[in-house]
Amino acid sequence: MQSQLHSTAVLLESPRELRLKRLLLDEPNDSDVVVQIEWSGISTGTEKLLWNGTMPDFPGMGYPLVPGYESVGRVTRVGKSSHLSLNQRVFVPGAKCFGDVKGLFGGAASHVVVPSDRVIELPEEIGEEGVLLALAATAYHVTQGKKSLQPDLIVGHGVLGRLIARIAVMFGHQPVVWEIDADRMGGAKGYTVLHPCDDKDNQYKKICDASGQVSVLNKLISQLQFGGEITLAGFYDKDIQFNFPSAFMKEAKLRIAAQWAPQDLKDVKQLISFGKLNLDGLITHHRKPSSIGDVYRTAFEDPNCLKMVVDWREAL
Repeated sequence: MQSQLHSTAVLLESPRELRLKRLLLDEPNDSDVVVQIEWSGISTGTEKLLWNGTMPDFPGMGYPLVPGYESVGRVTRVGKSSHLSLNQRVFVPGAKCFGDVKGLFGGAASHVVVPSDRVIELPEEIGEEGVLLALAATAYHVTQGKKSLQPDLIVGHGVLGRLIARIAVMFGHQPVVWEIDADRMGGAKGYTVLHPCDDKDNQYKKICDASGQVSVLNKLISQLQFGGEITLAGFYDKDIQFNFPSAFMKEAKLRIAAQWAPQDLKDVKQLISFGKLNLDGLITHHRKPSSIGDVYRTAFEDPNCLKMVVDWREAL
């Protein structure tokens, strides 16, 4: 009889209150795999809203919760009906395996139990950058992999904005990106980054907001060509409001891009594997989980931190 499985996990007990805790894992069934996590990323979108207590009411949300949906690890146990192999490196888009602890996310842990059809096999050469797969898939989902939907203007030069811009360049576009933080203006290849005040070309057909800031919407409507479209690609903690007469006069279209779909993950994995989508320079910070409170504060509050990766390999 096998012993019960445990995991050391990040536990978000309430807003701004998190710690490491040893949790009992659900017993894996025949279709599950056990994954030993190597790296997990921290999302500055939805996870930040959970951390600071501003996350809108959403099915499955609540505290205590194990965060994380950007994890890479190796398979250490395989269920009888699983197609995966031992030691296979995989991407884990979260796990729900911690009993009563909410696991809508669930990837920030040393070990997880997850259905084998939920994980994505990764080639060995994709290491820690594999944590970016979910964000890359989200960026890809914004335009559904279609050249005709690529944005002319992108708002925000964080990781999501950069990935949306890189995908647009991959499709032959040269978008403009707005960024108000001088420290985040570098790193552009094939596109232009400007402070909004310095943008003299003020009419765009397709605009994509990756900032998550509701307050920018009226400004974007004023920059829109007649019949143009604004895509909201961030996650917003306030009601969406805008000046209707301005939108009316532009006959503006508004589109919301949700998170990735399973096919998006497969598509971007292929693009990354073939060298068409570059993930270089997006991971800026690495930490071990031993000082986990400081790790999350840095990820959420340091403007120089694009993507924080927690390294679980030698931890605990």
